Amino acid sequence: MRAVGSSIPRVDARHKVTGEALYPGDIDRPGQLWLRVVFAERPHARIRGIDTSAAMAAPGVVAVFTAADVPNNVYGLNTLDQPVLCGPGAPRGMADADIVRFVGDQVALVVAETETQANSAARLLQIDFEDLPVVSDPLAAMQPGSPLVHGYRDNNVLLEYHVRTGDVEAGFARADVVVEHTYRTGAQEHAYLQPEAGLSYIDALGRIVVVVAGQWVHEDRQQIAHALGLPEDQVVVRYPAIGGAFGGREDMSVQIVLALAAWRLKQRGIDRPVKTIWSRRESIIGHHKRHPSVVSAKWGATRDGKLVAQQVDFTSDCGAYAYTSTKVLGNATLACLGPYVCDNVHVDARTVYTNNVPGGAYRGFGGPQGHFAAELQMDRLAEALGMDPLELRLRNAWHEGSLMATRSVLPAGVTIVPVLERLAAEISGSENGGQSPRPSPQSPVPSPHAPFLTSLDASAGRRLRGTGIACCFKNVGFSLGYRDVCNATVELYGTGEIERVVVRHAAAEVGQGTHTVMAQVAAEVVGVPPEQVELIVQDTAETENSGSVSASRMTFMAGNAIKGAAEQALARWQDEERPAIAHFEYVPRATTPYDKLTGQSDPNITHGYCAQAVEVEVDPDTGHVHVLQVISVNDVGRAINPQQVEGQIEGAVAQSVGWTTHENFVQRDGRVLTDQLSTYLIPTVVDVANVKSVILEIPDPQGPLGARGMAEMPFIPTAPAIVAAVHDATGVWFDEIPLTPERVWRGLRAAAR
Repeated sequence: MRAVGSSIPRVDARHKVTGEALYPGDIDRPGQLWLRVVFAERPHARIRGIDTSAAMAAPGVVAVFTAADVPNNVYGLNTLDQPVLCGPGAPRGMADADIVRFVGDQVALVVAETETQANSAARLLQIDFEDLPVVSDPLAAMQPGSPLVHGYRDNNVLLEYHVRTGDVEAGFARADVVVEHTYRTGAQEHAYLQPEAGLSYIDALGRIVVVVAGQWVHEDRQQIAHALGLPEDQVVVRYPAIGGAFGGREDMSVQIVLALAAWRLKQRGIDRPVKTIWSRRESIIGHHKRHPSVVSAKWGATRDGKLVAQQVDFTSDCGAYAYTSTKVLGNATLACLGPYVCDNVHVDARTVYTNNVPGGAYRGFGGPQGHFAAELQMDRLAEALGMDPLELRLRNAWHEGSLMATRSVLPAGVTIVPVLERLAAEISGSENGGQSPRPSPQSPVPSPHAPFLTSLDASAGRRLRGTGIACCFKNVGFSLGYRDVCNATVELYGTGEIERVVVRHAAAEVGQGTHTVMAQVAAEVVGVPPEQVELIVQDTAETENSGSVSASRMTFMAGNAIKGAAEQALARWQDEERPAIAHFEYVPRATTPYDKLTGQSDPNITHGYCAQAVEVEVDPDTGHVHVLQVISVNDVGRAINPQQVEGQIEGAVAQSVGWTTHENFVQRDGRVLTDQLSTYLIPTVVDVANVKSVILEIPDPQGPLGARGMAEMPFIPTAPAIVAAVHDATGVWFDEIPLTPERVWRGLRAAAR
């Protein structure tokens, strides 16, 4: 059996199902103290002072730390714009670190003998707040005279991108049909299995060790070292088992404050570990969300279905701090055009500071928001032209050698057309034994355009069924000029034959199966069974930088790095070098940033492609939308582990169904109203559709053994496909998600008047 292409069990499966795997919240050390983070709980205010005396006098309290204890009180993944702790007195850092900008800003740390004592003492802190004006609407935040979230800036627009290709007005003059609509998408909570947790201690070498869940150990280390003003080699970051991430662990949560507490205690002669576990509410208000967006799109096409003009205005709600907003915006700027050729393009895109919970990385990374508008525009053009929506997509889809709106040739391996063609075959039933993916309803379905009446009758009434399609592309790897890099070391041990393979790699295993894929690639190249591969992973003391587990990059990047190291180690082994050890740094082809005026660039290393068909059932009396089944066609290049690929497809669809139909994250005047899983509803097993995962393997020329990154792709087209299916069922278009029952009911009622 070959290692690659086999659905071998995951390397961490047994430990996880037996409970042997330890997550950050499960780990205890002798003599540990408990840390409680005190949150601002206010969307915008100045801290005039903090009185810690009552908290310090409380039973069991060992220390209280404030901004004055942070050596360099500023951090940020891409932009240094957030205090570690908000308040006066920091030695250096942000000039206005005394201002809190969202409810989840961290103000103080209480360290006590027990968790209960830390929680009780935290309530005794006396914080003198001066409330400041709140801006919570990104469109209002752009207006002159709006309150500034960051006072050192002239306005609240963090970043703008512009794409200009051809002459968009001339394109509209050629168009026989023009459609113009505004779309809105909501925030989304990651809702991973374990909220933020971790512990920190000083090891025998005097290093600060932080054991936590994250997505990039070396980036966590860098930000900790920066805030504490220490060399990076004085900090060690280790990840144990991680209870999900989806982009939600890209930014700091407890990493810096845990390190700060253990370090400052040691300086006071207290050499004890420090542990914290956030509640679910603290997690919901304390970490970033998917960016809400407002997208206005005007597109034109000729009578024969040729796309001739695309004009898009895109605004995302950055929230209080930058996090990955600039990078997400870079992806959304292209995603809002879809995988289509158009000679005349005009895009203005921006991300805007508000006093809401920050926006950041979430599966799809700008792709879902952009494609939501792009795919619904294609559906509405098709409707206006009287054309099949899949045919319209095929007539305009990218091909090998097509130019993007950025005037660069697409990276080789463009497969959106075969992906769409396979979807067409699945829909027609030619790929499933002639079985139509759209089952007959149990009872007659009235015309989707017929008026309807609501009733107080609670019995199950008529149901309206419909189908919809959508497609997408997704960048693989970091983009827009960011130098991507990934390191791996492979060690071969044995005498006559290779008996043991050791792979050192920093990649995080956040539940997606990365470590299993790494073992399979190493085994395939070296020629041993996967069980002979030993992994030393996600530890800055043992590995070199691998980059983040994000951007659909880790199979692609780690696969290439491990493949390179394994090939070199094997060559040394064959030259009788024992043990044979090789290090390889993989650097993919360079990308370039957007030109400030035209958007001209070579933005992405490569892409993955996906297309989906969705069937829904709509209850017009209640507004409930039930997603019955999804066909998801995905070109993954090479399925290293087919079962894991299927799991990624099913998980992505489930999350996207949640974003589209259930997950209504409500913020009002900067305050989170849905701060529990009892008020923020995520799909359960009865809500998840039947998913047919269709895996295409068209090798990517740059991928390891042909593989593409694919974990984000299946999330992206689900929302527009669901909305298209709801329209097919009811005759009503919805331009805003989530499709909560109330929103759907009101929309259907308004359309029936």
